[in-house]
Amino acid sequence: MPVPFHGRDLAVDAQDAYAAWLAGQPIAGVAVWAHTGRGRHLTPAMRRSVLETWRRALPGRVVIAGAASVAMAREARDGGADAVLAFPPRENAVAYHRALGAVLPIVLFDLYEAAGGVTYDDDTLTALLALPEVAGIKVATLDSVMRFQHLAGLVAADKLLITGEDRFLGYSIMLGARAALIGLGAALTDVSAGLLRAFAAGDYPRFHALSRDVDRFAGATFTAPMEGYVRRMLWALAADGVIPADACDDPWGPALPAGERDTVVRVVRALRGS
Repeated sequence: MPVPFHGRDLAVDAQDAYAAWLAGQPIAGVAVWAHTGRGRHLTPAMRRSVLETWRRALPGRVVIAGAASVAMAREARDGGADAVLAFPPRENAVAYHRALGAVLPIVLFDLYEAAGGVTYDDDTLTALLALPEVAGIKVATLDSVMRFQHLAGLVAADKLLITGEDRFLGYSIMLGARAALIGLGAALTDVSAGLLRAFAAGDYPRFHALSRDVDRFAGATFTAPMEGYVRRMLWALAADGVIPADACDDPWGPALPAGERDTVVRVVRALRGS
């Protein structure tokens, strides 16, 4: 989930409206404090506010919190999170994940390096996936189909392969992902969820049609400069009437030209048939 801001101030009313809207969408849960949610940049008070909002809005559904340290994992546990999405460390990966797993169950995070991720070797990944505290792995390579294919072959049946591949969501599901944890799903959520449900039901004509829609949306939002996607997702939410138009700031993202917002708005309206 991205966090709506007015300048550098958390847009609390917009966040509440967003959570209320998403509670009505066909989702299993949400992830907060992750890369999309700028969790490593938020103050502890902001993190508490964000987690409280989503925990309150989604009783009975899963709330995962990004964690870059044991302290953040404890914050997540104390705020009612069900698991942590572990930002990958540069070294001592197994010991780090064991420490997090002593606090909450873990989803591993194979994140593309431009977003601060780490590319683990196969031996390290195999050791991490063998940890009993690890429920599965979110794979977000951004544009490396070959790496996703390779990693899909490493994940055992008793662990979840979770796609984070916004730019090839449909294909990643075809490769065996059994869940999706995607920044793209933060807006037009029903479209991405519909794609997953169509595949699960074997409704392949609908799956193919929705794959085209999802790819069109991703092409307008997950593009260079890539860090701008957080602001673009907020623009999409505003274009869909979920949050106010002035609650779309991302204090840690790059400046983007006004024309990009127009592009996002046009795609959202086209996919909504308006």
